Amino acid sequence: MSSSEVVNVHILDREYTIGVEPGERGSLMAAAKLLDTRMREVRGAHKMAAADRVAVLAALNLAHELQQLRDQQAARESEFTRTLGDLHRRLDGWLEPR
Repeated sequence: MSSSEVVNVHILDREYTIGVEPGERGSLMAAAKLLDTRMREVRGAHKMAAADRVAVLAALNLAHELQQLRDQQAARESEFTRTLGDLHRRLDGWLEPR
């Protein structure tokens, strides 16, 4: 059983206390900093936006970027699989007894 540690993060001038698994503190802190930055960018572009709207827009922007990265990764994996299949066929052709 692993024990979590308590971490305080600051996002858009508010403090949040979060439990995190040992060894994941740095990643959580980086994620909180990224979210804070994105929320400040959204708030700056929409001066009158409420905090919940800022949070949703920042989350949507981050989710969109994540989906784009996933799509790119899937395309790379597909290309890699195709290339690997081509190489296997070529090797099989060279190694076949004549």
